[in-house]
Amino acid sequence: MSAEERHMTDTRNRGFIRKSASVAALFLIAVAFGPSLYAQSVDIPSKTWGVSFGNSKSFTGLRFNFRDYQVERVTGVNFTLWAPRKFGEDNKGAVIRGLSLGLIPGGGDVRGVQLGILGAMAEDDLVGISIGGLGVGSGESLTGINVGGLGVGAGKHLKGLSVGLFGAGAGEDLTGFAFGGLGLGAGENATGLFFGGLGVGAGENLTGIAIGGLGVGAGEKLSGIVIAGLGAGAGERLSGVAICGLAAGAPTVRGLVVGGVGVGGRDLKGIFAGLAMIRVEKGGRLDGLAASSFNHIRGTLNGLSVGIVNYAWTIEKGIQLGLVNIVRDNPKGLRVLPGFNADFR
Repeated sequence: MSAEERHMTDTRNRGFIRKSASVAALFLIAVAFGPSLYAQSVDIPSKTWGVSFGNSKSFTGLRFNFRDYQVERVTGVNFTLWAPRKFGEDNKGAVIRGLSLGLIPGGGDVRGVQLGILGAMAEDDLVGISIGGLGVGSGESLTGINVGGLGVGAGKHLKGLSVGLFGAGAGEDLTGFAFGGLGLGAGENATGLFFGGLGVGAGENLTGIAIGGLGVGAGEKLSGIVIAGLGAGAGERLSGVAICGLAAGAPTVRGLVVGGVGVGGRDLKGIFAGLAMIRVEKGGRLDGLAASSFNHIRGTLNGLSVGIVNYAWTIEKGIQLGLVNIVRDNPKGLRVLPGFNADFR
């Protein structure tokens, strides 16, 4: 190689090194002083695709930024170090598609894979695989596989597989499989398979399989298979299979229910067992089998009552079996009998 050729090669190399150093310096400045450089970015080879350093507004490719501000759309790999300064304002319109990385990656509508050292978030919808060291959350819907070191939460709907060390919750509906080290909750409906270290609850209806270390409850209807360390209850109806350490109850109960202490309600149909008591409210009804120490049916028995003491206001069809059997509306002399009692009217 001639001296002139070597000189030209050295010149090109020095030029490339200077450009590379400039790009690296701009990136370091953007990271260090990102909040003051919202409108600036260095994009190679184009302003819309390739590699971008800074707050590029609409970009496809590999993008690095300190903190996003009024971003429109990013497709590809988006490394954003920190969350927007004002959640719900600064970046609520950003559409993010692809792989998001950083301390707290996020955007407005985010879909893809989100990996955050501290957390992952979306101001509107978050869809895909989201893993956050502390938590994962969205202002509206959160869908997919969601793992938060402390918790997982959605302002409206939480769907898919969700795991939170402390808990998981949805402002409206919770659907799928969810595990909460302490508890799980839905403001409205929960449907699926749920495990809460302390409890599982829904403001309206809970349907599926629910296991609560202490309790499981629903404001309206609780349906499916329920296992609770202490108790299970519903504001309107409990149906399915329920096994509780202490008690289970609802105004209307259908299915197989076992309470360590007892079961209670107004309208019971199925099989009910408890160590202490099966209780039917005044004017209520039990159709099926009641087995406990004291079956206290302050209404109509239609079936079999087995216990030490059996009490019913009236028996439609059925029989009481126990040491003391009381049927209040039987004729005098037949109201209290040992061994068994039935309808003698």
